[in-house]
Amino acid sequence: MRIFGFPPFKDRRDAGRRLAGKLSRFKDERPVVFALPRGGVPVGYEISRALGAPLDVFVSRKLGAPGQPEFGIGAVATGGVRVLNEEVVRRLGIPDDYVEYITERETAEVERRLRYFKGDRPEPDVGGRTAILVDDGLATGVTARAAVEALRRRGPARIVLAVPVCAAQTAEYFRSGVDELVCLEFPTNLGAIGFWYRNFDQTSDEEVVELLERARNEWGERGGTASS
Repeated sequence: MRIFGFPPFKDRRDAGRRLAGKLSRFKDERPVVFALPRGGVPVGYEISRALGAPLDVFVSRKLGAPGQPEFGIGAVATGGVRVLNEEVVRRLGIPDDYVEYITERETAEVERRLRYFKGDRPEPDVGGRTAILVDDGLATGVTARAAVEALRRRGPARIVLAVPVCAAQTAEYFRSGVDELVCLEFPTNLGAIGFWYRNFDQTSDEEVVELLERARNEWGERGGTASS
């Protein structure tokens, strides 16, 4: 974790522009950019704009431990995918009925958010294309793991996970969990994701919808649609 000096990123949009420079080599592969809302969307918007690629959301929700909602025992993602840390579940003695309850609750929230962000717009076709999954940072990466698994089922040619900052130990997992990991900072002591941004104000649902709509309009001006 950086103690002295300014954090490396001004805000999420700045991080997205800098990350886009590392992703420019995928521009000719007809990539589709998927952002994890909410904080991943401003990052993904800048990447989408730089690559001339469609932008969509991929919703994933952490499954919190009993009485410790911030401690993830797994995650669920779009398409009914669930990833569980079986070792942690066993070690904490978490009963099956709790796991099923929290899975059902968070899956319903995934579907609610999807409807809010996307309405009735179809999922973009990623068959045979490069899918770039984006977030504003990864600590344990539990929600990204579920999203990667769900995205893989759609049959992309490859999955690229792109984040401005990722804990070093989490990066080791994803180097074998995706086709490529693109990251700007790999701290061994991450701290909070917000420490790496000078401005880390919460991204609102309204901002997510606005950026998705803006990206669709810009993509349309280039003669395509996210579902083409």
